Amino acid sequence: MSDVFAVDLALDLSPTVPEAVLAHLRRHVEGDSADDGSGEADWPDFVPLLADRGPAARIGGLLTGQLVQGPAHWSLTARQEIHAELLPDLVALAEMLAFNAKTEGVIGQVRFYEDDIPELLVNRSGTLVRMPLREAEPNASRHLP
Repeated sequence: MSDVFAVDLALDLSPTVPEAVLAHLRRHVEGDSADDGSGEADWPDFVPLLADRGPAARIGGLLTGQLVQGPAHWSLTARQEIHAELLPDLVALAEMLAFNAKTEGVIGQVRFYEDDIPELLVNRSGTLVRMPLREAEPNASRHLP
């Protein structure tokens, strides 16, 4: 058994996001190739959470991460496998993203790789809200067509 979580993020950042936040996020997305001048590369405990690429080992599909500048904001999309010991770092990153997000509402999800139901990461006015979902009742009135 492995302690791996599937992480999906998709959001737009505020046009006024500070450069230090962008540099930190670039470091997470680009890994060792990021040169942000912040000295984070010298931090022995820093692990880039959004830098893996290629086939996923446990969750299927591909691991990806991109931070792209648009005309009036930055956009982030990432799909990663995160080990359980890195979840506190992921929560801290998600809190920073929610605080700087232009996107209100769902900005991502986290799911233990063997589970079917994720926990949503929701931006509520700059505050991260973790919303665990649960399985629908068998006779639920709302069904997909």
